[in-house]
Parts: sequence; C-alpha cells; structure tokens
Amino acid sequence: MALADIGLIGLGVMGSNLALNIAENGYKIAVHNRTASRIEDFVAGAGDLANNISANADLGDFVRSIEAPRKIIIMVKAEKPVDQTIAALKEHMQPNDMIIEAGNANFKNSLSRFEELKNAGFGFLDIGVSGGAEGARFGPSIMVGGAKEHWLQVKEILEAIAAKFKGEPCCAYMGTGGAGNFVKTIHNGIEYADMQMIAEIYGIMRDGMGMNPLACSEIFNSWNEGALDSYLIEVTGQVLANIDQKTGKPLVDLIVDKAGQKGTGRWAAIAAMELGVAATTISEAVAARSISALKGERITAENIYGGSGQGVVEINIKTLEQALLVSKIAAYAQGFAVLAAASKEHGWDLPLGTIARIWRAGCIIRSQFLDQIASAYEKGGAVNLLVAPDFVKIMKNNQQGLRQVVCAGAINALPTPCLSAALAYFDSYKLANGTANLIQGQRDYFGSHGFLMRDRDGEQHGEWPSTFSSGE
Repeated sequence: MALADIGLIGLGVMGSNLALNIAENGYKIAVHNRTASRIEDFVAGAGDLANNISANADLGDFVRSIEAPRKIIIMVKAEKPVDQTIAALKEHMQPNDMIIEAGNANFKNSLSRFEELKNAGFGFLDIGVSGGAEGARFGPSIMVGGAKEHWLQVKEILEAIAAKFKGEPCCAYMGTGGAGNFVKTIHNGIEYADMQMIAEIYGIMRDGMGMNPLACSEIFNSWNEGALDSYLIEVTGQVLANIDQKTGKPLVDLIVDKAGQKGTGRWAAIAAMELGVAATTISEAVAARSISALKGERITAENIYGGSGQGVVEINIKTLEQALLVSKIAAYAQGFAVLAAASKEHGWDLPLGTIARIWRAGCIIRSQFLDQIASAYEKGGAVNLLVAPDFVKIMKNNQQGLRQVVCAGAINALPTPCLSAALAYFDSYKLANGTANLIQGQRDYFGSHGFLMRDRDGEQHGEWPSTFSSGE
C-alpha cells in the first residue's frame, strides 16, 4: 500500500469515526492505538473503506507508513495521555513533521505544546472538533489553531471532512497556537448554557405547568420550525418523545437527574473570569451541573424545605418561547464577548464572523441565527451582539417573556439560574447608571483603592471616618 496521506492515533469513538470520515473522502490514513486489538477490530469493521486504511501496532512502523512531512492526528484523552503520546512520537518523527491535537484540551496546554514542538523543529496544530460522534463520522465543525503554514498543509483534508453549509466547509483557521482549542472551549461553554436554559424551560413545563414529556416534545418540535430552529431544540424534542422499551414509560422520566461534565464548560467560565468578561450564563450552567450531582443532598433538602409548586404556573407557551430566545441570544453575546477579549489578549485576531459561519453546520450549537451573528460582526461596529441592530429588535420584542418566566420561577420555587443570569446580564448591560459607584466608595473606605468622579479629573479618595477599634 502507498504511504498514507495522514495518520491518526486513538481509535475511540471519536477517533474511529474521524478516521472513517477521512478514508471515505478518498485519503489514505494510517491508524494506531495503544491497545492493538482495537486496531484489528477497527479495520475489520471498516468495510470497503479498509482499502484506504493502513494499520500498525508498532508506533515506529506507524510513523514510517505516512508520507513526509508527516501529519499525525492525536485523539486520546486530554492532558497527560496527550503529552505521553507526543513524547513517544518525537522519538520517531523527523523535522517538519506535524502533530495535530484534536481532542478537547485546555488551550493553555495547547499553547505550551505549540511552543515546545516549534522549538524542537516540529509543527503543531490544535483543532477543535465539534459535532460529537456523528459529526466526526459525517462532518464536524473544525476550528484550527497553530502556524498558518501548517494549517495550509492540511487545509484540503480538513475542509474535505468538515460539515458543509450550502457547500461551504465549516472549517477555518482561527489563529496561532491555542486559538483552535480556545474557540472550541467557548463553543462548549455556550453549549452548556444553551442546554441548561432548555432544561429550565422544560422544568417549568413539567413542574410548573404539569405537562408530560410528549406534550413538551410537541412544543419543542414546533419551536424548531421558527426562530428557535437549532440542533439542540431538535434533539430536545426527540429525547422527550422517546419511550423506554422495557417499561413503556417516557425515557426522560427514568433518567437520573445528575448531569455529567468533562471540564470544557468549567474552562470556559474560568477563561471568562481571567479575561474580566461577564459570562454569567456559562458560569451558572456549570454550577447547575455541579448542584445536579448532589442528588442525595437535594433529596434531604427538599424533605426539609419542600419542593416546587406543582402545576400552578399560569404562563402561555409563546412566553416560554420568547424567554428561551432572548436568553439564548444573551448566552451567545457573552460567549462572543469572551472570544473578542481573548483575541486581543493573545494576539489571535479571531475571525468572529467566520466562527459564527463555521458553527452553522456540524456542531452542537448550530442554529438559524448564526447567520445574523456572522453578519453583525462582518458589518463591523458590533461591540456586543446585544447592540447589533438585528438582535436589538429581537430583544425589544421578546424581553418581556423572559421577565415573566423568571418571575414565575422565583415565585413558585422553580430554579432558573441560567435564565435569571441572562436577564440580569441584559439589564445590567443596558443600564447607563449602575451601582458600582457605591462599590468604589466601599473599596476606597477600607482599602484606599481610589475612584473616579464625574466632575473632576484623576483618581480621587474620600475622607472617611474610622470604624476600627481595639475591641475594648
């Protein structure tokens, strides 16, 4: 068999599907996995695509089976396994060979790996791959970070395997080292917020309005035909309609209410805080998953305090739709604000409009208003999506729905942490005269931090009385 065009290490679900995607698009791919039996199983299940696949259990033979300069994708567990794989590969690679990190990773680690491999004479790309297992197999959204010359070496292959939106590949270069994984991290942060807000609306339907899963499903299906048209709304309708074959009951009612997380949402929230950007919907979504894990404690607490009001919320479906729409816009606004801040901080020059465009297909947060987001940034002048003309109109026409839903949740003990955070962010962002003047006064009182004043220049200090005593 001729030398492979590209290699891939890590034949888990994502790695296997990505390898099949590459093979199906006509490229020859070499594969390797730490557990040799997994390699054999993969090739045996590849069918006719096996003709484009070469498999090697020996790492050295695997590297030598790829045409130089070599391009090798790593799809292993994050952090230590990635570094171990890179260290092993370096023993067999030649100068100008390239490693492509394609699993979820903290962008700070990708920055370090980029510098380390560059200094050692190797190329390194960090690529965010969104779309789950199905996306990896049939076309994900791909966000690329690293040196532009290395991106150009794999551009043809990555664009070929990426999802397409009206024929346009959902794959693009984001910037230098770390940029690809950072954009993917913020994508996942928005995803966390989006999922949590949908779950909160479902909670109001189920607990506040007494709706069964099938009735909820029908509502989400109808919303997917309108302004809320998106992959997550579509998936929600299908999940709610699913029936467990063993019991004949709605599957969602049998699933334990403890949400898992792999760290990307937390990384997004931390990155926002480090950059000084308010991303409250992301932070609240991460916190909500953490609280969900405390199942035993929540049972005890409900026995003490009582639960939510059951079937007592009087609110119409249109109001719920409005609430979800404007809160989703707030979440996207926060996510893109984090991207803009990171772009300046790291000198990435992130193409915000392009990011919105490559999220239109393949990825988990694809939705119809990504076109509007792309247009807002490509026209220029949109500091925040909340002041972009298209979104101003939507927010003005629908914000009252969010207010009503948050109020109903608070009155009836129905938790809406993300919806509430979205509303508070919107109200804070559009308030010209906030209350931080008092905070500045307090900070100066106890710490002499200083403050600015409306009627004079330069930093000022107040003349404060002392409130400290010896305790006698």
